[in-house]
Amino acid sequence: MCPHSLSLERFAVGELSDVDLNLSPGEILCLSGASGSGKSRLLRALADLDPHAGEAWLDERAQSMTPAHEWRARVMLVPAESHWWADRVGDHLPRVAPADLETLGFTPDVLDWQVSRLSSGEKQRLALLRAVAREPEALLLDEPTANLDEATIRRVEAWLVERIRARGWPTLWVAHDTGQIARVADRHWCIRDGQLVAEEEASAWT
Repeated sequence: MCPHSLSLERFAVGELSDVDLNLSPGEILCLSGASGSGKSRLLRALADLDPHAGEAWLDERAQSMTPAHEWRARVMLVPAESHWWADRVGDHLPRVAPADLETLGFTPDVLDWQVSRLSSGEKQRLALLRAVAREPEALLLDEPTANLDEATIRRVEAWLVERIRARGWPTLWVAHDTGQIARVADRHWCIRDGQLVAEEEASAWT
């Protein structure tokens, strides 16, 4: 598998404008900011789900020149609220390693469960597994551990980071918990007053 880089050039969505950003293969950039500052909207625009100005690039491939369904398969968004279109869990996970299920706290019989019986935390973990199983080329994670207890958070973090590093996925990870950011982030940026700034710069604003 060839690792990829993800970049934004004069990217703008909502109140957020003129974002220039480059993520190297396997790099995790954590993004924080106040509620309503535009974190989720930025991820949705980067996944080609919301309109925006500027350009996003996966290596030399421009988002604007790539069919939307193909871009979303390569630049995979895991939203805070996952979407499920079939009744059975296994219909969403045609290829999954039993070891991954075990690491995330499941036994193989979860594939026969009805989606309707899943808790919010179970949906969240399975949505992450679904995204990883599709072998994207970049990841966009919107608070991927928000509904989990502390022990499960640590387990999911370790599992995610290991795969991100091994596969070389550039990753934009929305997070609020400073402990999690310290554990997983290579860089930490913050949205302030419609601008995306490095945390060191953001701290100087307060």
